[in-house]
Amino acid sequence: MSCAEYLNELNSQQRAAVEYIAGPELVIAGAGSGKTRVLTYKIVHLLAKEYEASRIMALTFTNKAAKEMRERIEGLTGNSVARKLWMGTFHSIFSRILRRNAELIGYNANYTIYDQSDARNALKMIVRDLELDEKVYKPATVQEEISRAKNYLMSPQDYALDKDIREDDSRVGRPRMGEIYRIYMNRCKVANAMDFDDLLYYTAVLFRDHPEVLSHYREYFRYILVDEYQDTNFAQNMIVMQLCRGIGNLCVVGDGDIQIGAKLSFYAKYSKCGQ
Repeated sequence: MSCAEYLNELNSQQRAAVEYIAGPELVIAGAGSGKTRVLTYKIVHLLAKEYEASRIMALTFTNKAAKEMRERIEGLTGNSVARKLWMGTFHSIFSRILRRNAELIGYNANYTIYDQSDARNALKMIVRDLELDEKVYKPATVQEEISRAKNYLMSPQDYALDKDIREDDSRVGRPRMGEIYRIYMNRCKVANAMDFDDLLYYTAVLFRDHPEVLSHYREYFRYILVDEYQDTNFAQNMIVMQLCRGIGNLCVVGDGDIQIGAKLSFYAKYSKCGQ
């Protein structure tokens, strides 16, 4: 399909969004309006403008979404081009980066990824080892709290030093949450294992603590695209901002019902790892 043909499949607003590649772009529209279609065709447009497929990163929330986008791109450009794209879920793409740089954060490249059940069992063992009441320190609840901390890029040290968090934990009868978090992170590292939240947390830490690695990926990726931006958490957004800072070749699409501008301002204000 020629450039003109694929562009003619879009309405005027979609086409304008696809053709714009002069800087950062935020596409906001309602459900069913073709946001993901814009993202897909924008990748095709970038390829038509001679951007290298291997230097385009496209981040999605589900494997299904990534598969559908890739299949559509394959139909327009061919499999040999589409398979070179860095396209997939946040966790799968960042895992690729971590495996290439694992030793810098104290891991081996063949680290294991814990699923939710693995992580919960590890936390249950810690609660038992500390002889804590499992009805108070419920593994599911503990897991949720640690997940929240990681998604806000809080290390065990940050967690322990936060007065408000300590007070909240004490108020609900779990004053040793910080200790559990610290032990859990240490045991995961000894076991050469990460949970899903770690894939985000350690990518942000890698980029923060090793500017040479961040510089490499900033220079390598010529364009980054994010689907369903309204669903990104703090860690996901900060990693994208780390990669795009000073470059600006970023396109995000999101739901018009979400106040994305306010979200961006909040993230920028409270970023710790993006400095």
